[in-house]
Amino acid sequence: MAEAAVDRSSKSGLGPAGKPFSTFERLVAWRYLRARRKEAFISVIAGFSFVGIMLGVATLIIVMAVMNGFRTELVSRILGINGHMIVQPVDGPFTDYPALASKLAAVPGVKMALPLVEGQVLASAQAGGSTGALVRGARADDLTKLKTISDNIKSGDMVGYASGDGVLIGTRMADQLGLRVGDLITLTSPDGDITPMGVSPRIKSYKISGLFEIGMSEYDSSIIFMPLEEAQLYFNAEGLVQSIELFVDNPDDIDALRPKVEEAAGRQIAITDWRQRNQTFFSALQVERNVMFMILTLIVLVAALNIISGLIMLVKDKGSDIAILRTMGASAGAIMRIFFMTGAAIGIVGTVAGVLLGVLVCVNIESVRQFFSWISGTVLFNPQVYFLSQLPAEMDLSETISIVVMALTLSFIATIFPAWRASKLDPVQALRYE
Repeated sequence: MAEAAVDRSSKSGLGPAGKPFSTFERLVAWRYLRARRKEAFISVIAGFSFVGIMLGVATLIIVMAVMNGFRTELVSRILGINGHMIVQPVDGPFTDYPALASKLAAVPGVKMALPLVEGQVLASAQAGGSTGALVRGARADDLTKLKTISDNIKSGDMVGYASGDGVLIGTRMADQLGLRVGDLITLTSPDGDITPMGVSPRIKSYKISGLFEIGMSEYDSSIIFMPLEEAQLYFNAEGLVQSIELFVDNPDDIDALRPKVEEAAGRQIAITDWRQRNQTFFSALQVERNVMFMILTLIVLVAALNIISGLIMLVKDKGSDIAILRTMGASAGAIMRIFFMTGAAIGIVGTVAGVLLGVLVCVNIESVRQFFSWISGTVLFNPQVYFLSQLPAEMDLSETISIVVMALTLSFIATIFPAWRASKLDPVQALRYE
C-alpha cells in the first residue's frame, strides 16, 4: 500500500520529502483511515473513538445549552414578577407611597415603581381543597404595565381587578383547587381583628376575575394578585405599603442606580436587589453548571484515549510500510505528520458531527423531551420539580467554540505520542516491529 502511494505521488511530481502536509502525506494518511479486512479491529477502535468524541461534544453542547436556558428562563421569570430593587422603609411605613413611587420611577434607568402590600394566606375553594398562597396587593395600572402578568392572562381579564371586585390567581392554583373564572376563592389570614378572646383569623371570599400563567410552576401555584386598596384593608394596612419594587432597564447596573434611588427617596430607606434575594439559588446553578462541564469533558477525554490506543495498534500494524517509506526517502517528520493527520481526522470529524448533533437536538429540545416522555411513559423534567413548563435550551456561541476547541485540542494531543513513536522507528526496527 505504501509503495503504491509512493508511486502515485512520484507520478504527480510529489516525493516523500516534499513540503509538510503535502498531497503525498495526506494520501497515505487517508489510506490508513480506510478500513481493510485485516485491520477490522483497528477500524472498530477508530469507530469507537469517533462515536465517543461525537457523543461527548454533543452532550456537552446540549447540557450547557439546557443549563443556560434554565438560568435565562428562571431569571426572566423571577425578575419578571419580582422587582430588581426592593425599597423598604427604615424610619416608618410608606404612607406617602404615591408621591414616592413617582419620584423613584423618574430616576434615569428605572422603568417602573410598584408599591406593594404582601401577606401569607390560606386559599380554599367552596368545593373543598386548600393551599398556602402569597397575596400581593398592587395597583391595577401598575399590574397592567407588568407585562409578565398582563400579557399572560389565559382566562378572563383584568376588568374586575381594575374595578376592585376581583383577584387574579395562577392557572396551577386554579387547577389544584378546581376553580375557574367567576368562582369565589376564600382567603384566610391569621392576622385578623383583635377581640376580647384574642386575635381572630380574617376570612373573606373574592371573585376570580382572571387566571394568569407565567410558566414557572412555583408562581402559578402560589401567588394571588389583589387590588392594592383591598389588600390594604384585608391586611390592616390602610393607607400604607410595605415596600416599593423597582424594575430597571439593566438589572446588572443595580450598583450604579443605588445612590440615585437613595437621593430621589429623600428619606432613610433599605435597598435589597435581586442578586441578594436569589444569591444562593443562582450560585447553586453556577456551581452545578461548572461541575457538569468538567464531568462531561471526561467523555471526550476517554474518546481521545481511544485514539491513542487505535493509533498505537495502527503503527504496529504498519511497521513494514513505515520501513518502506523511510527507505524511499520519507523523513521522520513526514511519518509523524502522516499518523498525526490520521488520528486528528478522527477528532475533527467526530467534533464536527458532535456539533451538528448537538445543534439539532437543541433546536428540537422540547420535541425530544416529549418523545422520550412518550417512550418511557413518564413525565421527564416535571414542571412541578423543575419549575418550568417547557424544557429550554439556549446555545452560547463562545461556549460552543470553547467546547470545539477543547475537543480538538484533546484529539490533537492524543495523536502526538503514537505519531512520534512511529517517526522514531528506523527501517530495520520497523521491519522487526512488523
